[in-house]
Amino acid sequence: MRYPDGGGLTPAARAKHEQARLEAAGLFAVGMSPPEVAKKLRVSRKSAYA
Repeated sequence: MRYPDGGGLTPAARAKHEQARLEAAGLFAVGMSPPEVAKKLRVSRKSAYA
């Protein structure tokens, strides 16, 4: 089931997730591997690969 409000997250939580995605994109752009990005951003490896 999809939630119309962004998956049940508050606007602040959505903004935090978006910031992490943008930071990850920058790290990938400079050649950092998904496991390194996961460790730096303190997320799971699965999330970094996604």
